[in-house]
Amino acid sequence: QVQLVETGGGLVQPGGSLTLSCVASGSIFSVGDMGWYRQAPGEQRVMVATISKGYRINYAESVKGRFTISRDNAKNTISVQMDSLKPEDTAVYYCYAYVVPRGKDWMDYWGQGTLVTVSS
Repeated sequence: QVQLVETGGGLVQPGGSLTLSCVASGSIFSVGDMGWYRQAPGEQRVMVATISKGYRINYAESVKGRFTISRDNAKNTISVQMDSLKPEDTAVYYCYAYVVPRGKDWMDYWGQGTLVTVSS
């Protein structure tokens, strides 16, 4: 069984900063791409930032220059530093990982989600 657990959500004022972290644990053979997605009320889940095992990074246009994703392959963790937060960044943020569980093929895994609210 593979689990993704996110931490770090909460309430922050516009212009503030917040860091989200996610750890993949369980019976893991290998972890490929990891990333963050978000879903605002009434909207579809969209990509925020992704990072490959080789540290290739993609950002959504809406967060470029404000968010920084990082990864620790030894610990199967990713983080995203979110600066200059805007009310439109308010959403549930989900951690994603493409994982090879021991004895199985590649599979997509998602965390339970953590709420980020940007409001004064």
